[in-house]
Amino acid sequence: MKCSVPRYLGYKHKKYPSEINNFMSDIHAQIQAERDAARAICDQKGEADPECAVAWDTVEELQAEAAHQREQEKPKNSLEQYCDANPDAVECRVYDD
Repeated sequence: MKCSVPRYLGYKHKKYPSEINNFMSDIHAQIQAERDAARAICDQKGEADPECAVAWDTVEELQAEAAHQREQEKPKNSLEQYCDANPDAVECRVYDD
């Protein structure tokens, strides 16, 4: 079965919060579309059919990627933001022991 699902797995990105929200809503829309497709395939061919299993595997992969993206994107606190903008500031110095 040829799958029309874009592969998000392993996708590395640095995005701003609004772009992350767009990405997450896109992936959630893709999950819903693939879930509907999986239900249709399984209704048509039966739950024991390999295509049904592949369709649900696709849904699971997308759900796992969405969970991974949520874990990976932790918002920076104010000190981290300040240090990104001012790496030479006294407050941002890191000392090695």
